[in-house]
Amino acid sequence: MGQVTLRGLRKRYEQNEVIQGLDLEVRDGEFMVFVGPSGCGKSTTLRMIAGLEEISGGELLIDGQRANELRPADRGAAMVFQSYALYPHMTVAENMGFALKMAGVSKSERQQQVGRSAEILRITELLGRYPKELSGGQRQRVAIGRAIVRKPKVFLFDEPLSNLDAALRVDMRIELTRLHRELGTTMIYVTHDQVEAMTMGDRIAVFRQGRIEQLGAPLTLYQRPANEFVAGFIGAPRINFVDRPGAGASAAHRQLWALLGAAAQPDAQRLGLRPEHLRLAEGGVPASVVLAEHLGDVSIVHLRVDGIAELLTAKLAAGAPGLHSGAAVGLAAAAGQALGFDAQGRGLD
Repeated sequence: MGQVTLRGLRKRYEQNEVIQGLDLEVRDGEFMVFVGPSGCGKSTTLRMIAGLEEISGGELLIDGQRANELRPADRGAAMVFQSYALYPHMTVAENMGFALKMAGVSKSERQQQVGRSAEILRITELLGRYPKELSGGQRQRVAIGRAIVRKPKVFLFDEPLSNLDAALRVDMRIELTRLHRELGTTMIYVTHDQVEAMTMGDRIAVFRQGRIEQLGAPLTLYQRPANEFVAGFIGAPRINFVDRPGAGASAAHRQLWALLGAAAQPDAQRLGLRPEHLRLAEGGVPASVVLAEHLGDVSIVHLRVDGIAELLTAKLAAGAPGLHSGAAVGLAAAAGQALGFDAQGRGLD
């Protein structure tokens, strides 16, 4: 069992309250992702669960037991950090088994648990090596293995892939997802990378300034964001926002607003459209190409529309003709895909 419950959880540093009454239930066996910009409180929340930060208010329950006052070692949680923190003078096997040795586990049992964890992580052949002989991805596997041998109720990951290069991050995302399926243990994973969040999490909690803005499955957050912040944070390239045209708005602005289906959302003060739902069309809303990024499979095109301050972004099939800086194009939009927001930035149904 590995259910984690937060009830009104708070964290204060003197008079500065950085976590503001979080309520959250992480289900047993769930892969929960905390995502948000730097300084939003996601890592602080994880460290309070681990026992590395004192809880200022509210209650933390692990499997129904109050854990606020429990020592970190007694909470049944194992944490994997951004830095590998391996002992350089110890072999991989010694690093992985060190916590068990300190707990008085016999040598034969340590070897058995380390061996099993190494098989799961596919690093058996590395057990006799030292950290300096390992790549970054191998070191991170060892750090994860050090947590696995403890057989925790909950794994806590604090941006564990941020030190790896792009290719290794993709590989480790796959490995961690496989590991979760194989172990079935509750995992709470902190990241600022929304791609990691979308591809790994059963559910995602989007943090902002010490609060959870929205909690839900990845596609729910993408398709039905609760507010402008969530809509703008989840999704790459970023969603396009268009304000309701006021007095003196340009013809192109008014035409774009109508194109996005404003008539169907009369209360909307702002509309959002994902880049994949914007396309080029003859006779469409006039725009000019500012920059075209050709990525092989797709082209990301940044466009200027008269009277709209922010550039619009379209995600198009590769090889679309005439996509050079300064080119005049027409814009069309997929019907019914625009998201509406009220004057306070809240999503409209």
